[in-house]
Amino acid sequence: MIKASVTATGTVKWFNATKGFGLIQPDDGSADVFVHISSVERAGMRSLNDGQKITYELVKDRKSGKMSADNLRASA
Repeated sequence: MIKASVTATGTVKWFNATKGFGLIQPDDGSADVFVHISSVERAGMRSLNDGQKITYELVKDRKSGKMSADNLRASA
């Protein structure tokens, strides 16, 4: 099975490490993207900072069907 994903860039709108999630505001002006702490940790990061530029893949959750950010990378 091939997983379709779209690479995008955006800015961390807010992230709460205690709650384990946050939102990324995409650079293309589309709807905010959910990001879970597990995606942050898989990327080797401990947390995200408000205003941080990030590159990510937009992926669809197999269980919920909702879109979220994964494969995060800090942007220059």
